[in-house]
Amino acid sequence: MTDVDLAAEKYEKHREAGEILAQVRNEAADRLEVGTGYLEISEWAEDRIRELGGEPAFPVNVSVDHEAAHGAAGPDDDRTVGEQMVKLDIGVHIDGWLADTAVTVDLSGNDELKTAADEALAAALETIEAGVETGEVGAAIEDAIDGYGYNPVVNLTGHGLGHWEQHTEPNVPNRSIPGGATLEAGQVVAIEPFATTGTGKVNEGAAEEIYSLEREGSVRNREARQALDQITEEFKTLPFAARWLDVSRPGMALRRLKQQDIVHGYPVLQEAEGELVSQREHTIIVTEDGCEVTTRLD
Repeated sequence: MTDVDLAAEKYEKHREAGEILAQVRNEAADRLEVGTGYLEISEWAEDRIRELGGEPAFPVNVSVDHEAAHGAAGPDDDRTVGEQMVKLDIGVHIDGWLADTAVTVDLSGNDELKTAADEALAAALETIEAGVETGEVGAAIEDAIDGYGYNPVVNLTGHGLGHWEQHTEPNVPNRSIPGGATLEAGQVVAIEPFATTGTGKVNEGAAEEIYSLEREGSVRNREARQALDQITEEFKTLPFAARWLDVSRPGMALRRLKQQDIVHGYPVLQEAEGELVSQREHTIIVTEDGCEVTTRLD
């Protein structure tokens, strides 16, 4: 991968998305405290992204305690953050070119679990360069988390980022595996360790506030058609929130679209034993001799 290649327009848009996202992530984390509303912090961060020139790549995830991912505010959500371990997972895109980042804000008094995820991410970034197998990255993550006496969440992974695609190859495990995919220069990848006081597996909960387009289709119901038009034109294949839909009854419209397998939902992912989970995430561009972190402020 030459310097000219890495200066291509798509990488500049990835970098611009990352710069906006790093600023919003830090500002949102600073604003989070006991009593902050889920909807309040989510809408603030999403509006701030737009103010800085980007678009949200997916609804802000506010996942607490045993929730690992996909916690999100619904329309008129009145929940507030308590003395909890809070994960903020935020994404930005510029013309469909993505950045994805997450941070744990610990209000529960379990700082060491937060530190384990932070250190696991740092260890992973040190291993990355073109030619490295993802199993080696996973081993670095697992070793760092194990060093604190916790377990990695093994059925969640880091992932590639494509054009209008939040999850692409390669998957980057959070534990040691034999081999794995070989990283290539120019790949844009989200490295995403999760640490837990539990055994290290998540399952699906009942709550669901995030959706994405599964396939194109047609529906008779007028509101569902209006919602589908907005989804295909504005969000394309990226995840979206019910509260983003410009229809009077978004819940009904989504139910119609789900019944026909036109959209699918993302249930909250929670630690199988109800144990605490921490998370940290950066987006990187793989280079021949390392990586460029797009979501880290200088």
